[in-house]
Amino acid sequence: MKHWAETAAILDRLSELSVRGHHEMVSPGGRAVLATVVRISGSAYRRPGAKLLIEDNGITLGGVSGGCLESDVRAHGLRILGGAENRMLHYDTGSDEETLWGLGLGCEGAVDVYLQRIDAAFMDGPGKQMRELLATGVPFASITFLHGPSEGKTLVFARGSLAGSCGLPDVDRELAERAGSLLEGDGGADVVEAGHAAFVDVLRPPPRLLIFGAGDDARPLAALAAAAGFEITVIDHRPAYLTVERFPPPLRLALRRPSDGVAGLPLGMSRKNFAVVQTHSLAHDRDWLRSLAGQPLAYLGLLGPRSRRELVLRALDWNGAELFAPVGLDIGADGPEQVALSIVAEMLAVNAHREPAHLRTRVGGIHAG
Repeated sequence: MKHWAETAAILDRLSELSVRGHHEMVSPGGRAVLATVVRISGSAYRRPGAKLLIEDNGITLGGVSGGCLESDVRAHGLRILGGAENRMLHYDTGSDEETLWGLGLGCEGAVDVYLQRIDAAFMDGPGKQMRELLATGVPFASITFLHGPSEGKTLVFARGSLAGSCGLPDVDRELAERAGSLLEGDGGADVVEAGHAAFVDVLRPPPRLLIFGAGDDARPLAALAAAAGFEITVIDHRPAYLTVERFPPPLRLALRRPSDGVAGLPLGMSRKNFAVVQTHSLAHDRDWLRSLAGQPLAYLGLLGPRSRRELVLRALDWNGAELFAPVGLDIGADGPEQVALSIVAEMLAVNAHREPAHLRTRVGGIHAG
């Protein structure tokens, strides 16, 4: 989920660097290196597609781990900016203190990170295309060659077509078919052997969360859900509650009464929709649930105890979507911030098709399956 926003932030920063390079009459060809996780096995903190931008002044943006790999990746990135070639880094985070890079983190996993120099041609071509797709919310895949004659080149697949070419029609066709298949499914990024190994990075717009009710407890929920990667819209009928001071951008605000229904709200079929109803009014909760009953929702939560849920549903003769009520996971939450944490954790589990459980009871890698 964070993949979309992280990629957008990195490309925005690269665009700034490119513009600055032109204005200063300095070639932007060596201004930054992009490090991308392309493979993981065992336990790893980040999934394939996670990115770290390394600027020529050493400043970084994003991340490829929980903080344990970034320093070494940054050092390699600066060598590339100094004239070294693009390269693949392999990290074995096993417990052996004599591992290749000597840190012995004991995480029992392996990570491959590809470092790619970003130049003006990238930003004028695939970088520009990706920024436009991100801005319009169109799912796409970027395809970066990891070795061979086209090594370091990036193509973009969107709307059924491949922008750019590696010069080999059969390879282009196979990559387009693989990218299309990944985009149509639920899977994520993958390394494809199509004549030359290429990393296919799948980017889908994040799920939407609609919060009905802009009371004080909606503020930590909106902030935490946004930090987790959701695209947020807060809906309320009280203008004084819908202010940028209470819900700063990029949170979206919608002024409407429950009687207005959900027409015009972002509830299209193109991506997952989540909704939480917490107006603290029985009548308003009932009316919003009535409007949401037939909508394409991956998750619908209602704040309040079971007794309140029964009061609301009794008035509706409810036969709509599965209702998460009381909303949130059972973590002993106390206060708006902890309740928000329990709700976001439950939504993340639903989005990942996971039954919430302790990681210590999980068999295999944390991200597997």
